[in-house]
Amino acid sequence: MAEDRLQRPAFYALRRGGWRDLVTVLHPPYTLWNLANVAFGAAAATQIHTDRFVSTLAAFFLAVGISAHALDELKGRPLSTELSDTALISLASISLAGAIGIGIAGCIIVSPTLVPLVLAGGFFVVAYNLELFGGRFHNDFWLAFAWAAFPALTSWWVNTLSFASLQTDVAGALVAAGCFGLVSVQRTLSTPVSRLRRRTVSVTGEQRLADGSVIPLSVGELARPLDASLKGLSWAVVVLAVGLVVIRY
Repeated sequence: MAEDRLQRPAFYALRRGGWRDLVTVLHPPYTLWNLANVAFGAAAATQIHTDRFVSTLAAFFLAVGISAHALDELKGRPLSTELSDTALISLASISLAGAIGIGIAGCIIVSPTLVPLVLAGGFFVVAYNLELFGGRFHNDFWLAFAWAAFPALTSWWVNTLSFASLQTDVAGALVAAGCFGLVSVQRTLSTPVSRLRRRTVSVTGEQRLADGSVIPLSVGELARPLDASLKGLSWAVVVLAVGLVVIRY
């Protein structure tokens, strides 16, 4: 059998137009997931410094939640929003400038050791989403590193500022590795469901079970478990991160 493609480009995408496009382009579940990675890193530090933690959350929200996602929409329109190129460029530029501004303030007020992290963060936003250098940095590895491991490591360092002890150092590394792994799983699920939602016109075929029953294959049938897994992971990661931060306080 054949089925029309799913109507929206992502499970969290709102109906096109106006303010709804602004919400959709933020990729809300994944923006919150990115901020959860920041929280994981802070929870692994020797102490959570509230001012540094909040500033790091704000910087990554601006850099990834707004700027990176605006650039991603500018490059190929994967969410099919009606936002103009000018609006997307403005969102990306202003937000990235704000994030770098927070980073510069951190380098002055907190520690100059943050300089490489600020430079790397700005580079990742532009290089990954605009597929610079022939797309060398636009792949699954760099997605998991730049949007998961890097926020966790940055947050851990901002709150630690030294290799204080073997236990703390190992904790930071393990948390970053765990964040990398979780986003790798997210990518494994999101790639096929994005293909189903955004590029598939129809699916033909059926699944025959050992008991003789037959399940007609369709776009919806294939997308449903993938979307459900992504929804479950996105809220579970955020709740876990909040819980860990609460425990540390």
